[in-house]
Amino acid sequence: MVAGEASGDQLAAPVISALKERRGGPIMFAGIGGPRMEAQGFESHYPMEKLSVRGYAEALLHYREIMAIRRRMTKALLAERPDLFIGVDASDFNLGLERRLKDAGIPAIHYVSPSVWAWRGWRVRKIARSVTRILVMFPFEAPLYEKAGVPVTYVGHPLADMIPLEPAKHEARAALRLPAGKLIVALLPGSRRSELQYMAPSFVLAAHRFRQEVHDVHFVCPMVTRDTRDMFERAVHEHQRNDLPLTLLFGHSHEALAAADLALVASGTATLETALFKTPMVIAYRQSPLTWALMRTMVYLPYVGMPNILAGEKLVPELLQDDANPAALAGALLTLLRDTVAQRRQVERFREFHHLLRQDAARRAAQAVLEVLNK
Repeated sequence: MVAGEASGDQLAAPVISALKERRGGPIMFAGIGGPRMEAQGFESHYPMEKLSVRGYAEALLHYREIMAIRRRMTKALLAERPDLFIGVDASDFNLGLERRLKDAGIPAIHYVSPSVWAWRGWRVRKIARSVTRILVMFPFEAPLYEKAGVPVTYVGHPLADMIPLEPAKHEARAALRLPAGKLIVALLPGSRRSELQYMAPSFVLAAHRFRQEVHDVHFVCPMVTRDTRDMFERAVHEHQRNDLPLTLLFGHSHEALAAADLALVASGTATLETALFKTPMVIAYRQSPLTWALMRTMVYLPYVGMPNILAGEKLVPELLQDDANPAALAGALLTLLRDTVAQRRQVERFREFHHLLRQDAARRAAQAVLEVLNK
């Protein structure tokens, strides 16, 4: 197995657990993974962080090292010939590796569809050549692969299984010791250093502008790593105009989203998490100008946020690149705060999405893996 970042580690660990429960005999797991996978007995041969790079410009800086890891892994796996390979997301790394293994007669499963619905159709053909089966998390993905003749299983989304249908807002606020009687706004500016570099200052300044209009507000910001927490804290100090009422967390993103009345969220998995917690939101994203220019020539979907892709409309405001400036972000949050009809509409659709995606994903994924293994 290869998982390239924290979200892949979170997806893979329950599948490992489910496979150990369902398979009659012993089963060994190795490759590249994170702490959750290792807690299930997984042996990681390289640090997962080596693959945790996002954006074209950022990937170019680490290209030689990443390709060297893939060459060494390919050579080792072709020599060892495992019974099965599972690539968890990280499609730029995994699909090439999966194709080499599949061509050598080693079954290769890919878990999490690349965004073929956002990119040109050649990616579907590449996936068809590379995988024995693909496991997808969104219902609209399966027909795309069936049409292309790719064996596919819709498993649902693990986050929909994990997150309660009705989040406990008051308990979350008490657990985080957030002040009573305040409007709580969650800030989620991204989980990677490359994201924080472009997003942290805009989020901090947007919070200051929002507070000028809404005095009775408290912000909560969960950070995935100590490094990104330090980066956001520096942005707060650099742009400190007056004391910002902020609780900065290390982890606890789910508690923060459960506690919040509104959220400002960087595009990515966090937008789906926010929807599953039924928190009205504004989506924002900034990245390097080079990466943005390349993406604009290749992506043709009108939306970047998963709630909008699921809805098939701009249910949630999206502010991207130059539009994701502090004044616009604060303005979008203020508009959403004052438009209770828009808030209710978001929450109603978020409930629909939750039921649609709640499919016991780990069990379904493990069953699909065993079907391939037992052929």
